[in-house]
Amino acid sequence: MSCAFSLLESCHLPCSRYLSTTFRFSRGWYQMQRPIKHKTLCLCRNVQTFACELVKASYVPTPQTKPKSLAKVETIGAFQKLPMVMPSVDIFQSASRKAKRVLPTKGIANVAKRERNRGAKQLDALMKELAVPLRGYIENFPKRIYLHPYERSLIELTFGAGNYEEVLKKVDALRKKVVSVGKEHASLCAKSLSKKEAEERLTEGLEKLQEIFKCEGQAIDDLLYIAKTLRAMPVVDLEMPTLCLVGAPNVGKSSLVRLLSTGKPEVCNYPFTTRGILMGHITLDYQHFQVTDTPGLLKRCDEDRNNLEKLTLAVLSHLPTAILYVHDLSGQCGMSPSDQFMIYKEISERFGNHLWLDVISKCDLLKESPVVFITEDREVDHLELVKYRKIGPEGALHVSVKNEDGIDKLKKKVHELLMAQMERIKSKRIQDNIEVA
Repeated sequence: MSCAFSLLESCHLPCSRYLSTTFRFSRGWYQMQRPIKHKTLCLCRNVQTFACELVKASYVPTPQTKPKSLAKVETIGAFQKLPMVMPSVDIFQSASRKAKRVLPTKGIANVAKRERNRGAKQLDALMKELAVPLRGYIENFPKRIYLHPYERSLIELTFGAGNYEEVLKKVDALRKKVVSVGKEHASLCAKSLSKKEAEERLTEGLEKLQEIFKCEGQAIDDLLYIAKTLRAMPVVDLEMPTLCLVGAPNVGKSSLVRLLSTGKPEVCNYPFTTRGILMGHITLDYQHFQVTDTPGLLKRCDEDRNNLEKLTLAVLSHLPTAILYVHDLSGQCGMSPSDQFMIYKEISERFGNHLWLDVISKCDLLKESPVVFITEDREVDHLELVKYRKIGPEGALHVSVKNEDGIDKLKKKVHELLMAQMERIKSKRIQDNIEVA
């Protein structure tokens, strides 16, 4: 160590320096001064440094802190990665079959010791076979806070507020109870004094675990239902331009989706035919786009809206979509033009930042005089509403799915709208990359 230290010290000395040196000869000490030239020492190989902290009089290397990683970009598709959940009955039967095949440790001659060894090992195996799948479900089902806002809304509107987390908590509680009871009875079986007592402890433990799974296994079946429902929901590609059809119930949104895309929603002559988000695709000039059909909106405040209406608002709030708003002024949809106008004004004000296209459907049923319901005021002074009753919003396209009037023009406008939406997505992606850099 001293030699190495002296060598390092010499690195800091100049090339030549007068030093006092001492020589010892046979008849005494003689001191003389003469120049001693030290060669320059160069240590150029990779020099690495690390920090240390003092812990109980010993130095422990401290890992260098890395810069905080940027927030992970939220994406959609977590529902398709959910694990496959087995029914509670199948889980218990499979675990029981595997546990019964467990044999005692070889070489145990004493019958009582061999039996209690077999019982303890079988109970421990059954406990693990039941607990491991449940732990996998808890770890692989995503927490709501890590999901995209759109997917969080789907969970809340489909299963109710807090029900998703409640089911996962029940499954975790079942897992903890199985582990606790399994360990307890395995320990009792291992302490048995006779073969008969070991057999009784084993039977008692098996029955106890079966009873627990029978009483509280409904949580696993509820989780199975949740997984099936979420996995069946359509996936929206955030990088692909999306057209969202919005309007009152029964105005012809589903018919337009069937006409414009590959989507095949149900078309019936009653409100709320669409009971979820339906997805279709459009291919124009070798480019792919998405089309979503949404449940209809009624004239009422958000607090009074049902979950289907809230689902439509969730799509508009959390997904980068272009809006194709559908109006029906023929009186066939069951909602007056005045109420449709009020809904239209509300949605256009809330989501005015979206690209927008207005469409008047069922134009083959329109008459020269505007349709006025008996509940409406015929002498209304609102000029915009009077104009809306006659021709709809300014710049709206008039189409008829039945006669195919205006369909070619609609497809052209939809293509232009989706191309503009694609440019928006590209611009946002470039801006995000700049912020990340």
